Amino acid sequence: MSDGLDVIIVDDDLNVCEIITDIVKGFYTWGDVVSFSDVDVAASYCMSRDVGVAIFIVDVFLGGKSGFFFLDTIEEKFPTAHEDSIIITGNASGDIVNMCVAANVFYLLEKPIRSFALQLAVRSIVSKYLKFSKKLLQDPVFAEMVAKVDIGMVEAAK
Repeated sequence: MSDGLDVIIVDDDLNVCEIITDIVKGFYTWGDVVSFSDVDVAASYCMSRDVGVAIFIVDVFLGGKSGFFFLDTIEEKFPTAHEDSIIITGNASGDIVNMCVAANVFYLLEKPIRSFALQLAVRSIVSKYLKFSKKLLQDPVFAEMVAKVDIGMVEAAK
């Protein structure tokens, strides 16, 4: 497990999972790339992590479960899982688009996935965190406010 922003790939088709993993590993440098073809193993891995931030690339249909169910399962540990996800599907129907909109998933890619589209979607999510990190480093007042929010959340949880 890295200290960076990892990419977690979940697709029940092992070949698709390997192809997506290879594409992402070809350009991704901000963390590790981890893939799973078993949704339950992926959920268990996510829930055992210390850090609750990652980028998710998830197939819509994962055997008998859905990618949205997976995201809902890990949402307690990863509050931004839906917003930090790229949903992939073999057929981007209106129903799937509506499910993405309802779940606050902003990226939907249709198989076969074009590597440039995947790269742009991943980089878009990464840029959100890079901009936030830069602001923390450059603005001590903002960083102090964020630290207080974090402490306030810990206090409220007690």
